Amino acid sequence: MGITIDNVSKSFGTFQAVKQVDLEIASGSLVALLGPSGSGKSTLLRLIAGLEMPDTGRILLTGKDATYQSVQERNIGFVFQHYALFKHMTVRQNVAFGLELRKVPAAKIKARVEELLDLVQLAGLGDRYPSQLSGGQRQRVALARALAVEPKVLLLDEPFGALDAKVRKELRAWLRHLHDDVHVTTVFVTHDQEEAMEVADQIVVMNKGQVEQVGTPAEIYDHPASPFVMSFIGPVNVLRSTSRIFEQSDNSAPHCDIFLRPRDILIETRPNGNTVPARISRIIHLGWEIQVELRLDDGQELMAHLSRERFDDLTLEPQQQVFIKLKEAKSFPLYYSI
Repeated sequence: MGITIDNVSKSFGTFQAVKQVDLEIASGSLVALLGPSGSGKSTLLRLIAGLEMPDTGRILLTGKDATYQSVQERNIGFVFQHYALFKHMTVRQNVAFGLELRKVPAAKIKARVEELLDLVQLAGLGDRYPSQLSGGQRQRVALARALAVEPKVLLLDEPFGALDAKVRKELRAWLRHLHDDVHVTTVFVTHDQEEAMEVADQIVVMNKGQVEQVGTPAEIYDHPASPFVMSFIGPVNVLRSTSRIFEQSDNSAPHCDIFLRPRDILIETRPNGNTVPARISRIIHLGWEIQVELRLDDGQELMAHLSRERFDDLTLEPQQQVFIKLKEAKSFPLYYSI
């Protein structure tokens, strides 16, 4: 089922949570609504679900106006961050709940529940209660319950936000594989850039109630449409184009802010071509890469990321003078802060 958001706005009192949003979500896609707190992503998800009504605009499901349809009429599955499982019911009873409300025959319910428990890798745990499961297992029960009624759209609001980092990482991969199996149009809300990049086909970057950019993870990262997108997706350095490092660079433009990824700063221990001097203020070991914090002669600070192999070759130390040059930088004439 495709989703069309047509000029949708929503306010709560004097606060406008969503501002004239236009968005197309293709049928069968896995889309992330990504943004900081207060960006409108959860409100937009609730508008799609029918849990909130828009002040203006329309919401279309498969080309049909669903703006004022109830949640039940939309046939949408919704998964909350904190599971919302029934504590007094077993796993099997939780998954079967929606089917029983729809008065599906008992034999079909049993078959569907067992199929879903196998799909979410919980076969054999059907008689346990939520309190007897881990956080990751409870979230998979919540997903199975949402999928039980065969929704046309699956919506997830910060589905892994309450879990620890290791479990969150495992469930990201699991959700991606699950989607590839069931092909339900899926939209999930997250403020975690890595989560969105790892899981989604398309990312919708939101800020202050509006859509900043829509694209694949590669498009969002490599070709950001605005300073906000580049600042929010991955680490970035922001420098004035008057910095000495840009004197002989083709990447700068007058009176612009220059945005520079840490991986695009090249470090040498000796002057080489158009390099400029900098001093290492701190070295941070991040496991698979090394973060080097640098200070230029004019006082501006930079953050560079090196592979462990490159770091070992250079044998860098704090307070050491090095020489840097840029591999790539982006300029945005109308910079505004996040």
